[in-house]
Amino acid sequence: MMKTSRQWHFYGWYLFWIMWVALGTCLGLWQWERADDKRLSMAIREAAPALVQPTMQPAQGAQITLRGEYLAEHTLYLDNRIVDGSVGVAALTPLRDSYGQLWLVQRGFLATGPHREPPQAATPSGTIELTGEWQDVQAGGPLYGDNREGVRLQQLSLEPWRASLGVFSYSGWVHASEGDGVLTPWWQPNVMPPSRHMGYAFQWWGLALAALVVMLVGGQRLRRDETQEQSLGNKNKEG
Repeated sequence: MMKTSRQWHFYGWYLFWIMWVALGTCLGLWQWERADDKRLSMAIREAAPALVQPTMQPAQGAQITLRGEYLAEHTLYLDNRIVDGSVGVAALTPLRDSYGQLWLVQRGFLATGPHREPPQAATPSGTIELTGEWQDVQAGGPLYGDNREGVRLQQLSLEPWRASLGVFSYSGWVHASEGDGVLTPWWQPNVMPPSRHMGYAFQWWGLALAALVVMLVGGQRLRRDETQEQSLGNKNKEG
């Protein structure tokens, strides 16, 4: 029988490494599920249709063409964008289409340099046409203070226009790539390839396997040391 102190040492060893094995296994499974999710997202995006003047919620990734008028006086700017080493903003202008629907259009990058003066993007008047990719509303990251500072926004959101324009027709925005009033395109869908997530999954499972080996080998050594100590103690008693 092990001594009480030895038992706690033995059980503590196994408990510590079991936690690491479980953590690595769970994180590997999570990354594997993320790979499946990314495959689904890519398939949905690739299958998204091209729509002209849609009157229903577009599918994620749909290429849509809109005709209408920019509401230039309601333009805001997504802050801290960088394109080809230049610091600037992305122009965000609401658009009222020919059916009266209200859309938010991300028109592209405008270089401003490091200064903090209010940016101003030239906006065409009258009826315009543009094409871009639809993106459903995305959850933003952590905010430090208010989202809006003057005409600048930390995060892309529909909320800053609610008080002045009401609710947009659909929950999302158009990342314009060509057409009237479109600036330098910068946005790319943030879709990590499934293979990357699978690689992470195998890394976590490899760490879990390594932790399992260390746990078993170390546990055997602890048991062997205890057995040797008991044998030595018995011999001393007999002597």
